[in-house]
Amino acid sequence: MKRYNYLKWFAVAATIGMLLIMLGGALVTKTDSGMGCGRHWPGCNGQLIPDEITAEVLIEFSHRVVTGAVGILIVILSVWSWKAIGHVRETKFLSIMAVFFLILQALIGAAQVKWGQGDFILALHFGISLISFAAVLLLTLLIFEVDKKFDADKIQVGSKLKFHTIGVTVYSYIVIYTGALVRHTESSLACADWPLCRNDQFELPSNLNEWVQMGHRTAAALIVIWLVYIAFHVLRNYREQKVLVWGWSLAMVLVLAQATTGMLSIFTRLNLTIALLHSLFVTLLFGLLTYMILLLSRVRIQK
Repeated sequence: MKRYNYLKWFAVAATIGMLLIMLGGALVTKTDSGMGCGRHWPGCNGQLIPDEITAEVLIEFSHRVVTGAVGILIVILSVWSWKAIGHVRETKFLSIMAVFFLILQALIGAAQVKWGQGDFILALHFGISLISFAAVLLLTLLIFEVDKKFDADKIQVGSKLKFHTIGVTVYSYIVIYTGALVRHTESSLACADWPLCRNDQFELPSNLNEWVQMGHRTAAALIVIWLVYIAFHVLRNYREQKVLVWGWSLAMVLVLAQATTGMLSIFTRLNLTIALLHSLFVTLLFGLLTYMILLLSRVRIQK
């Protein structure tokens, strides 16, 4: 039992580490520090440890160090979880997903440094890391037996809520991709106003950057409406099932926080703190939605 407690704390550390990777990657992108170490990988500017430290070097090199260290934690967590709770049906799948997508995102990052990548490929980088984060988060929840605490086997949902749960989770990934595309195509300030590109003119975007920016805003607006609808649907029909009420209420709060920080990013002209909070909220939201999917797989579906 004591060793099992060690696994719990190790899982928490790995989850926090993955969150740091997500925020570190966002920081690299938002500060244009991706080439802080030049075209060198895994070294930095031709050295194992750079002796000339600039802000860009510090941000990029620190991100690489954190990714490497956390990567080791995740491999250990995956193997440990496999042995300790391998009897839980999702454990082995999540262990493989966590390691595979962490390695994949590292390779994409390395390829960008060595040879460069197109904006549409780079936009996948954050999304791939997000899958690894979600897998680690779900592993941690399994280790803490959160589903048992919520009596997941006693929860019942209708086919309508099942459809919306799966649909909004898949759609959230599309929204996240469009957000990453905004950053990598340097379209963040293509539209200086909000909610329209130019509030004094009601017209279609005039160039690719404006299309990317307004496409993301439209996609983000739709997911806000969708999650607010789901939250009220759950409050009206599943009030006695607290895990559903709390889960979808929190999802609504997170998506509203995400939308607010997205709006403030425009008004503050990409204030770094606001931009990082925007990435934090979408990371937590996607993690929560994947947990709702896991929960859905364990409950009885009403006709």
